Amino acid sequence: MSLAQKFTGVFGFPITPFNKDLSLNLDGLAKNVDEMTRHPFCAIVAAGGTGEIYSMSVEENIEVVRVAVEATDGRMPVVAGVGYNLPMGVAMAKGMEQAGAKALLIMPPYYTNAPFEGLVAYYKTIAGATGLEVSLYSRDWAAFSPDQVARLAGAIPNLTFWKDGQGDARKYQRIMSVVGDRLAWIGGIGDDCVSAYFGVGVQAYTSSISSIAPRLSLALAEAGMKRDFATLDVLMKKFVHPLYALRDRLKGYEVSVMKTMMEMIGKPAGPVRPPLVDTKPREEADIRKVVELYAEWA
Repeated sequence: MSLAQKFTGVFGFPITPFNKDLSLNLDGLAKNVDEMTRHPFCAIVAAGGTGEIYSMSVEENIEVVRVAVEATDGRMPVVAGVGYNLPMGVAMAKGMEQAGAKALLIMPPYYTNAPFEGLVAYYKTIAGATGLEVSLYSRDWAAFSPDQVARLAGAIPNLTFWKDGQGDARKYQRIMSVVGDRLAWIGGIGDDCVSAYFGVGVQAYTSSISSIAPRLSLALAEAGMKRDFATLDVLMKKFVHPLYALRDRLKGYEVSVMKTMMEMIGKPAGPVRPPLVDTKPREEADIRKVVELYAEWA
């Protein structure tokens, strides 16, 4: 059984804490990851989108993974985000493998108009730079047809799981039907899509809520795996939708709001790096209401 086949339930997604001067707060990262990995996630993803991978240098991303691996203390595998462009992605993949990552999450390249053949070469080269299992992250413009996903799986032997960031349950179900159990299927656009993702048969999902309320993210996955949509409906309406309404107020708030909430509950987070922007002071009262709502999951 591949590592990816063992991924069931929830991937924890830690933010990357920064100090006020925007330098890395590695002590804060270690503290957060240590607390998160005392909950039964299937893995954590360091230097992912929520972890502001694109705002950090290659060296910083590798250091984030190294600290996350140490902080997990062997409790669960660390999946490391890689990307940018080909040479940087290869350097990150090699460095993160050396730092102790057990799998890689390959982000789309910076170039948004690349032909499919070029994308295959990009993903295949980065994946081939290590012996780790890898996932592609299909997000934003990096959207693929069922046939293209099958071709990627055929071209990249160590591609073992797939993280969807499109949120199109109908298309994702078609992809899963065509490719079958060649890949492990992960829901990756957000906690607000848990019902749709588990409805089409994913085995795990990636959770931003895991940073602030780990038990809630695990409860969402448990209900999803049981296909207990009545319970999911209650959890979504009471806890998930109010949070995601805040995150939708401004581009990039999917990170900024989480960091503000973490600071409010005493967890190291700090500001975001440009081009993201911190939450506006006018949002504080509404964010605090959601924090109070989540108190029962503390």
